[in-house]
Amino acid sequence: MAAGESEDIVSAESDEALARDCARAICEAFGDYNTEFRRVTQRARTRFETRDWAGAREDAVERIDLYERYVQHMVSWLQEQLGDRQTDRDLWILIKEDFSDEIRYYLDQEFTKTFFSSITRRIFATVGVDPDVEFVALDMEPIAGIRLPIALNVYENRGSLWQACKQLLDDVGFDVPWADQTRCISFVTDAVSSHWADLGGQWRLKRVEFMRPVFYQNTRAYLVGRALGEDGEAEPLIIALRNDPEGVAVDAVITSREDTSTLFGFTRSYFHVDLETVHDAVVFLRSIMPHKPLAELFTVLGRAKQGKTERYRSFFRHLGNSTDLFIHAPGDKGMVMAVFTLPSYDIVFKVIRDKFAYPKTVARRDVLAKYQLVFKHDRAGRLVDAQEFRMLRFPKVRFAPELLDELLTETASTCRIEGEHLVIEHMYIERRLAPLNLFLQSAPPDRAAHALIDYGQSIRDLACSNIFPGDLLLKNFGVTRNGRVIFYDYDELCLVTDCTFRDLPQARTLEEEMQAEAWFYVGENDVFPEQFGDFLGLEPDLLELFREHHQDLLKASYWRDLKKRHKAGEIIEVLPYRQSLSAASA
Repeated sequence: MAAGESEDIVSAESDEALARDCARAICEAFGDYNTEFRRVTQRARTRFETRDWAGAREDAVERIDLYERYVQHMVSWLQEQLGDRQTDRDLWILIKEDFSDEIRYYLDQEFTKTFFSSITRRIFATVGVDPDVEFVALDMEPIAGIRLPIALNVYENRGSLWQACKQLLDDVGFDVPWADQTRCISFVTDAVSSHWADLGGQWRLKRVEFMRPVFYQNTRAYLVGRALGEDGEAEPLIIALRNDPEGVAVDAVITSREDTSTLFGFTRSYFHVDLETVHDAVVFLRSIMPHKPLAELFTVLGRAKQGKTERYRSFFRHLGNSTDLFIHAPGDKGMVMAVFTLPSYDIVFKVIRDKFAYPKTVARRDVLAKYQLVFKHDRAGRLVDAQEFRMLRFPKVRFAPELLDELLTETASTCRIEGEHLVIEHMYIERRLAPLNLFLQSAPPDRAAHALIDYGQSIRDLACSNIFPGDLLLKNFGVTRNGRVIFYDYDELCLVTDCTFRDLPQARTLEEEMQAEAWFYVGENDVFPEQFGDFLGLEPDLLELFREHHQDLLKASYWRDLKKRHKAGEIIEVLPYRQSLSAASA
């Protein structure tokens, strides 16, 4: 054997060993991340039992930060280990092959693939996708191969639904007593019986099945299950629990798909639920929410990066099977964001403009900070979960000319042409909503009235979660398919506790009263709630309706009291289900 051939063999063997070491290190890093994710998640039970709501919020933020911390640590380690070979494509192809072999028996292997791709995208500064060194598979359905069902507690309806519900609550096993278990059992039994009476009678209900892990979100715990009829049809059955000083009690029973979908919606904080494996849990949730996008189910379970992967996969699969053009999103032109959409797909894309129109005074870094705040904050069902994407590549031909021109001129620092593609270096993706100002113009009077009342409730819910929208104009709010009003323009959003809510000073002279500009000093964080109604642009009848239902929002005293409560550390509940479902209203 020639010397050169011998050196080649040694080099190949060395590369194979190095690739195996790197692949195993990435697997171990993901394992460490997942262990830490579950460790933080497991605290939720104790937080609920001890009523430590502030600690639960701290856990939520800590868990969100974990993924970035572990990815960045692994990137730094690989760069140090590989040195000038850190972008050696041949080596990374070997690493990817070894990594695939390492995870071949994982039920949740898509999570580890996403972790791997997050690392390689950082190292290679990937634009678009690079199938040689990351996992793409647009045609892959992540839950299609799930054959083993998630572990369930099953309760047969043997003629005594009350007894089945008693056993269900007995099995929860909190280290806190029930406040009144008999009353709780009766409430659950009555709610289930009432729902199934509308489906043909309680006798048609054969059994109920519940996922064994308890779901936690803010101040509530949830037993998540389904009720199965004689024909095999599955109806949602979610039991919400609260922990009062007197003990644990059932607070609500959710039996409709609409209410279940809202509970698991894209405007909610992520659940803390300790799952051995996640994909089989998603299969179960899909059985009671068949139309809920996979991306949203993964995200609401706290797996935000996997949610992004599924959204990317779903959207670009759709893009390849459609022909319509990207166009400006409906609504007023944004002063901070260029917003566009694909009409055939229900999401919007938001790109930060290079310059902001007057009177906007925020800087780009401020906008980024606002979106980061929303990502980590309790969204209270009133803030869209905006997913951040980088270095995406789109076919240039799919953009309407006027939109493409705007992106290349007004967001030129972020968007550029590469061959036949438009590259967008940074953007946010959100669910598309109907702008509230347009909705009120076209909706029937009853739906317009409902939306306007819910608009006020949206402001109120946000305030209870310590969020002040900043800009209350109707165009900054949207309406969901279920008629809920959601806030989605974050560039002026701030904390209630950072604002100074002032009563409007009385003019001392006629000249002061007639001035167009304020004749009194206005600080940077000053807010005058009495003026809200003057700037909303509502028709007189709608403004009167708003005042009728939300007059207190127009008083500085309301906001000052709320600020005081937040400053004192009070957790003000915003429940993710209708008050009419609560035991308190029964």
